[in-house]
Parts: sequence; C-alpha cells; structure tokens
Amino acid sequence: MNSLAWLLPAALTLGLLGLAGFIWSLRSGQFDDLEGSAWRALEDRDPAPDKALAPDKAAPPDKGPGA
Repeated sequence: MNSLAWLLPAALTLGLLGLAGFIWSLRSGQFDDLEGSAWRALEDRDPAPDKALAPDKAAPPDKGPGA
C-alpha cells in the first residue's frame, strides 16, 4: 500500500508533463505541415550548396560520363 502512495502521484505527474509537452508542441506549430517533410524527402534535387565554402574550395562540377 505504501508503494501505491508513491506510484500514483508519480504516474499523474508524468502524465501531466506529457500532456503539457503535447499542448506546447501544438501551440508552437510542430504539426502544421505534415506532408511537407515527406515530399522534401522524395525530391530528386541536390540540397543547396553551402554558402560558407569559398568558391576556390568548392568541389569541381561533375562533367558526366560523356566529358
């Protein structure tokens, strides 16, 4: 019986923390664009080049098999 006095408040506290985190994520817009990430994963484009690299340090362009 003594363990129930500790487990019940602990379970309620963890449940309320989870609910608070879910409500926070809803309000901060975490679930606004559910399909955008899926379509970005399927795109066949290369990611944008890193602008932090200087042009002289960038990799040379690929000339392809015919070059």
